[in-house]
Amino acid sequence: MKIATWNVNSIRTRLEQVLNWLQSNPVDLLCLQETKVVDADFPRSLFEGMGYHLYLSGQKAYNGVAILSRTPLTQVITGFTPVLSNLELPSDVALLEEQKRIIAGVVTPGLWIVNVYVPNGASVGSEKYAYKLRWLQLLRDYLKLILEKQATDLLICGDFNVALEDQDIHDPKGRENHIMASEPERQALRAVLELGLADVFRKFTPEGGHFSWWDYRAGSFQRNRGWRIDHHYLTPSLSQRANTCTIDSAPRKLPKPSDHAPVIVELS
Repeated sequence: MKIATWNVNSIRTRLEQVLNWLQSNPVDLLCLQETKVVDADFPRSLFEGMGYHLYLSGQKAYNGVAILSRTPLTQVITGFTPVLSNLELPSDVALLEEQKRIIAGVVTPGLWIVNVYVPNGASVGSEKYAYKLRWLQLLRDYLKLILEKQATDLLICGDFNVALEDQDIHDPKGRENHIMASEPERQALRAVLELGLADVFRKFTPEGGHFSWWDYRAGSFQRNRGWRIDHHYLTPSLSQRANTCTIDSAPRKLPKPSDHAPVIVELS
């Protein structure tokens, strides 16, 4: 089973690139972020024609997540509320749910897939930064309940907008005050991973210098001045089934590409 995650930075803008990539890389599941389109306007038929079932949670011009799967998913849910509804929900959940950033479903009995687009946070100390940290706290609560009550195995992937280690950044100098690398952001993501999730890319590629996102400015891609912020995190038994995890930088070389590259994990 091959599962890919890709922040496409607008599915309609990058439609031909995604379709062509799937022709060459017919993965079993493709998790998309920043689709930037309401569900009714998603180019559904083109992907259905390729044999994919589509599960969408989009909004106009911003955010948006989708899962494309060759086999139907079950128990598909969007947002935090379906999982956390049995708890006394914090008053800020409604605000956190306004942005379409999380979708999940069951691939096979006991195996959950969760696709996320973590808020960027804008700048350290800003209101959007506080929103990001709170969102990650809620993500931990959400995953904890899924793991306790429903999932034997879980794979969470997507654009996390956090470089967890200095080697995930081309130049970590001054990263303490840089969005996507500040210590509170890293601590918030580590708290999520402490539920028993491992970075499968590092299982196969322990060294630095490998990135999934490059700024459009200053020739960052050509100079390989990137960040690794797109991840697959797996429960231990699922991680043992992983055969490879790679970053495909080829789409980033195309005209008018997304600033992110697909990341693919293969499970036995």
